[in-house]
Amino acid sequence: MSGIEGKVVAITGAGSGIGEATALLLAERGARVVLGARRAERLESLAGRVEKAGGEAAWVRTDVTRRADLSGLVRLARERYGKLDVLVSNAGVGLISPLDDLRVEDWEEMIDVNLKGVLYGIAEALPVFREQGFGHFVNIVSTAGLRVIPLQSVYAATKNAVRTLSEGLRQEAGEGLRVTVVSPGFVRTDFADRMDSEVKAQIVEKMDSIAIPPAAVARAVAFAVEQPDGVDVGDIVVRPTAQD
Repeated sequence: MSGIEGKVVAITGAGSGIGEATALLLAERGARVVLGARRAERLESLAGRVEKAGGEAAWVRTDVTRRADLSGLVRLARERYGKLDVLVSNAGVGLISPLDDLRVEDWEEMIDVNLKGVLYGIAEALPVFREQGFGHFVNIVSTAGLRVIPLQSVYAATKNAVRTLSEGLRQEAGEGLRVTVVSPGFVRTDFADRMDSEVKAQIVEKMDSIAIPPAAVARAVAFAVEQPDGVDVGDIVVRPTAQD
């Protein structure tokens, strides 16, 4: 029996990319997945794929900038399956641009999604984990927080904030709870879709050249989740071998 089998795992940003790949892999290994994302049609389709393959899935439209939506995601897990073992905070946006462009609304959106979205998840899941006496936070961060480069200042700042938050949470969590940070490098996703056209072209070219598939990151999440009680995998970096 796998250390994943029977666990209830809620995943934000599950409609595509890393979130989708994580849901498919964990469900394949016996987890019951609870899917959250803004695009309901993607969630419905993904849940159908999980169930067709013999797994169990539930879904609810989730905008992580709304605390009530995170509350609904956690509530769905408990109502449907009776518990919540893992919260994978994966939803994120990377609206990168030069600071001189003063794209303040983009900055605010990255703060709202990448940082406040994780905080809202903690606010909803932590009391549940305390009540249960067990639980696992898996926060998807980025190698952008390890090596800051031009154009990514605000994006990297939000990811570094989550890294700091996660370490503080780990120290406060106590022996019953676990906290894992997974930092992907270039991954083949729709990450660049909303970027400025010139910046997007640079990112897409890099992705086409070296990016790894989302399944590579999903396997890292699975590794952390499958560990026995009392084993906390703190930090995992997953990037292409060709990435600087």
